[in-house]
Amino acid sequence: MSGRLRRLGRVLAFAGYFAKQLVMANWEVVADLLTPGSRLQPGIVALPLRCRSAGEITLLSDLITLTPGTLTIDVSEGRDVMYVHGMYAPDADEFRAELTDLETRMLHAVRLDSPQEARP
Repeated sequence: MSGRLRRLGRVLAFAGYFAKQLVMANWEVVADLLTPGSRLQPGIVALPLRCRSAGEITLLSDLITLTPGTLTIDVSEGRDVMYVHGMYAPDADEFRAELTDLETRMLHAVRLDSPQEARP
């Protein structure tokens, strides 16, 4: 039973983290729309994936696309790279790091094993 409680705790912690990210992203887009000028600096990054299953890739893609200002464009044929567009991505490395953090937290919430494991 303690394993189920730990997993539930990880899922709830991730839900709280994602809710906070969602609010912050919405605020960034609304603030940009309501203030003079524009801070848009769009960019596309290739995100190396640690997701192992189609379900994990789909969940990550959905989480990215749900976040205002980001959109999953494609996943490579080998399912090891995801291409993501960001409306506010002046620094590709920083944007990629934010996406990697999201993936790490998601994997920690949904996997029973360690999300740090490399893809097979």
